[in-house]
Amino acid sequence: MRALVHLLLAAGVVIATPAQDRQRAPAPRFPNGLPTAPEFFPIGVWLQSPARAADYRALGINLYVGLYQGPTEAQLRQLAAASMRVICKQNDAALAFPGPTIVGWMHGDEPDNAQGRRWQGYLPPIPPWQIVADYERMHRADPTRPILLNLGQGAAWDGWHGRGDRNGRAEDYAEYLKGCDLASFDIYPVTHPHPDVKGKLEFVGRGVQRLRAAGGDHKPVWALIETGHVHDPERRPTPAEIRSEVWIAIASGAQGIVYFAHEFEPEFAEDALLQRAEIAAGVQQLNEELLALAPVLRARSADGEVQTATDGALAVRVHHHDGALHVLLASLQGTSQRVSLRRRAAPDAPAIEFELPGYGERRLRLPD
Repeated sequence: MRALVHLLLAAGVVIATPAQDRQRAPAPRFPNGLPTAPEFFPIGVWLQSPARAADYRALGINLYVGLYQGPTEAQLRQLAAASMRVICKQNDAALAFPGPTIVGWMHGDEPDNAQGRRWQGYLPPIPPWQIVADYERMHRADPTRPILLNLGQGAAWDGWHGRGDRNGRAEDYAEYLKGCDLASFDIYPVTHPHPDVKGKLEFVGRGVQRLRAAGGDHKPVWALIETGHVHDPERRPTPAEIRSEVWIAIASGAQGIVYFAHEFEPEFAEDALLQRAEIAAGVQQLNEELLALAPVLRARSADGEVQTATDGALAVRVHHHDGALHVLLASLQGTSQRVSLRRRAAPDAPAIEFELPGYGERRLRLPD
């Protein structure tokens, strides 16, 4: 028997022992980062008081992003007591805080925007090389957690005039993404003041797609979603519009959702999402759907296996999971469109055809 084993090894044959038969999961790149379990999908809330963590957890939110004037030890203890994870600024208090509460670090918000006024015009954005240098510094202090970079609306809209001398310079975003492990962005089309964007929910999907391309599709992209009065005191998104923005982001490839809960008009409210019962109920239902779908969203991508034809604009996301091909579609226009879908592996099979309403979504499960 020993001679046979030596002969097989010399021939390059791999002999599996019982222990080797069980495939070993690769070690996570960031052992103190976000959970890697199939049932986890990042659903965050932006810059909220830790005192409200239990209320947000009841809505299915599993992550805080940012802490106002923090993090402080007291803030982190509150989140730990509520079993709420957080991505926050890296400071001495955070680096010394024990346990699994902190799952990532973050840059300052929107470094791609102009950084204030000067005598004439605006100060320029923080240059990408500075973001990369800060990224390397944070990783030296703690290489066990990922680093998030949240970018402004220029990631989705070239017409954004708030970038000072870098207005319209979309090429900057590939450079910015060299300074993060996770990227996110915010544009709020329902309440947006500019007619080129206002009411055009597709800008949420456009930002996801553009940042995915800027990072070579190697870095997760998250989308921030408006939930209240941001720019317009007369208008807040309806639950249906929030739903559309979320599913547009997901179908465009977002790997995380972060809700912007603040209102600024007609008066400031940090936790307006919690104060509006119909918005909170809609967000809770959405989160339940996202968490139920998490194993699919984390499964192997199969985007190239489905072919679609439409007379409109469409975002399509496809995954293999549990013996089926899962197809997620979202309309990128406010009017209905006719969609035809077929598997590339079966070009002669009858196409699946249906009407997709404006900014609507549809999910299909096709057997392998």
